Amino acid sequence: MNQWNTILFYLLGVNSIAFVWMGMDKRKAEQKQYRIPERTLWMLAILGGALGIWLGMKLYRHKTRHRRFVFGIPVLFFGHCVFLIYYLFNGWV
Repeated sequence: MNQWNTILFYLLGVNSIAFVWMGMDKRKAEQKQYRIPERTLWMLAILGGALGIWLGMKLYRHKTRHRRFVFGIPVLFFGHCVFLIYYLFNGWV
């Protein structure tokens, strides 16, 4: 069970960072400042932060016109869920 605590702690951290960075990018966009690259946001999502990016999209209304984000982030999030559930029931951890 200790390994699951580590995984949950990691996911909480990466999703928190992703959520905050979406808010920062939205603020920078409004102020016409240098932005966080989309590649960075995607990398955070791939590394487990898809939920944070998705919640940031909804709360901040940011990246909602980008089809890759609107469709890709939820698919990635559900893929992460399937991955975790599969390994949860197959004794991976």
